[in-house]
Amino acid sequence: MSVMKTKLKRDDTVKVLTGKEKGKTGKILRIDHAKNRAIVQGLNMVKKAVRPKSQQDKGGIIEVEAPIELSNLAFVGKGGQTTRLGYRFEGGKKVRYAKKSGDAV
Repeated sequence: MSVMKTKLKRDDTVKVLTGKEKGKTGKILRIDHAKNRAIVQGLNMVKKAVRPKSQQDKGGIIEVEAPIELSNLAFVGKGGQTTRLGYRFEGGKKVRYAKKSGDAV
């Protein structure tokens, strides 16, 4: 399985392009590069059964975020519009920039 190179990083604000969460935005909590998936805060919630870990701890059904395919996410720029990201060198430093506005991210 090939690993897709992504320009998205943790703490980026993204918008979901397809699926049941289409149109919603959230912050990336974690990225799994091997599976090309990201966990977005408050999106794609699924119910999970959890066993009690100790005598005092309660088990039950909790809601957790499930991973979303990276290709279904788009970066949200400063103006609130989605944009693709690119890399360029500024002053000998490699920076990410929004392709629509040209602003450094």
